[in-house]
Amino acid sequence: MKLSDLNAPAFSEPWQAQLFALTVALNEAGHLPWTDWSQAFGARRVGGVEDASDYWLHWARTLADEVSRRNIAGAEEIAALALAWQRAAHATPHGQAVRLQNDPMA
Repeated sequence: MKLSDLNAPAFSEPWQAQLFALTVALNEAGHLPWTDWSQAFGARRVGGVEDASDYWLHWARTLADEVSRRNIAGAEEIAALALAWQRAAHATPHGQAVRLQNDPMA
């Protein structure tokens, strides 16, 4: 590790910080113990790429799996919400914050 690595931002995209915050919130609400989370995430990361470019993708997929497995939300519900966010992103003018209410099908 280089000294410059210590000064790098923890998140390169806002969605990564939001994903992390959602995971922490689920833990703090008692829905996702850290030991269970770390085991599930670690199992998914096995065989990942060496440069960690897929780190947050694995994080998101692990979280979706755990939320579904714990009956917090079903896979269909998660998929529908993801599509709504994608539609909202496409409908949002460049430079503005993406909001779920921007989904034209809402």
